[in-house]
Formats: sequence, structure tokens, C-alpha cells
Amino acid sequence: MTGKSLLIELVLPVLILLMLTLVFRMSDIDMQLARYCYTPEEGWRFKDFWLWQLLYQRGMIPGVIIGVISLGGLLVGWKLSQVRRQWRSYLLLFLLLAIGPGLLVNSVFKDHWGRTRPKHVIEFGGHLPFLKVWERGEPGASKSFPSGHASIGFYVIAPYFVLRKRRKKLACGFLFGGTLYGALMGAGRLAQGGHFPSDVLWA
Repeated sequence: MTGKSLLIELVLPVLILLMLTLVFRMSDIDMQLARYCYTPEEGWRFKDFWLWQLLYQRGMIPGVIIGVISLGGLLVGWKLSQVRRQWRSYLLLFLLLAIGPGLLVNSVFKDHWGRTRPKHVIEFGGHLPFLKVWERGEPGASKSFPSGHASIGFYVIAPYFVLRKRRKKLACGFLFGGTLYGALMGAGRLAQGGHFPSDVLWA
């Protein structure tokens, strides 16, 4: 990886993430966007919209399929030489799923960070105070940070990293498609009162 590509692919995204996090910390954007989805009379007024229900119940399938294919490639690769040549690609895809949405998001942070979900916030009929992004709450009391559904949605980006040199158009399709899909998964969870926008950002 050259210095220029390192800047574009690693340093720049991290800087953008930190800048946006600072914006969320210094403003009321999380609550403002959540208020748009909630009314005292109706509650979370978009929570039963068919698309959000579908994504909540079945939205993990594309990411799971990529993970199963990568695991299958690793297992079959020991016997088929053609597949064995791509074992690093399959390993990367599998580890991205296992460590990202699997370990970091759902085990380390969601179970132990304790950020309040929108539907549990006092202002929205809940019983817990609002916590800003990276503000820690009581572990297990609520599991808002970060969004598990959005994280496996964004995982659909993963094939970009193994295809970008030999199949650029297909790789770009995964990059943009995965970004949009993760954002859509996050929008659904926001509409249902499950997560704040900053939870989706960190997913």
C-alpha cells in the first residue's frame, strides 16, 4: 500500500469519522432526527412500515451469505487448488464478519457499553436518560451503541477489498451498494426507535 492509498483508504475515513463524531457530541442532531420519527400520540410512527420490518427480520441475509461463501471457500480450498489460491481473500472476508459485526459490535460494545436506545429515552416514553455518542451507560441496561443491523449491512462492502484490483467495476458495485445498504438498514432502525444516527455512523 502506497502512502497516497494509505491516506485515502485509512487515514481520511478515520478523520471524517472523528469529525462527524465531534459534530454529534457538540450538537443535538441525534435527538432531532429521532424526534422526527416519534410522536407522543403515535409513538414510533414508522416502525411498522413494511420495508423497515423486512430489513429488521431479513436484512442480515446478504451479509450472512457472503460470510458462508467465505467460510466455504476456506474449507473447500484445502482440496481444490483453484480455490486455494484465493484463500487469503476468503480469510479476509470471514474475519471481517467475525471480528466486526460478530465480536466488536455485538459482543464487546452492544453488550457492555450501555448507551440508551431512543425508545428507552425518557423524552420518548422510556425510563433512561439520553446519552451522547461515546457516552457510556450501565452495561446491559440498553444496547444502542453501535447498530448491529447496520454493521452487517455495511459488511456487504467487504468484497470490494478483494476485488478492487482485478474486477474494479464489480468492486465499486459492492462499495457503493454496501454503503447504501448499511445506511438503509440504519435508517430502518432509527425509524423503529432502535438506534440513533451516530450508532449507525460507528457501525
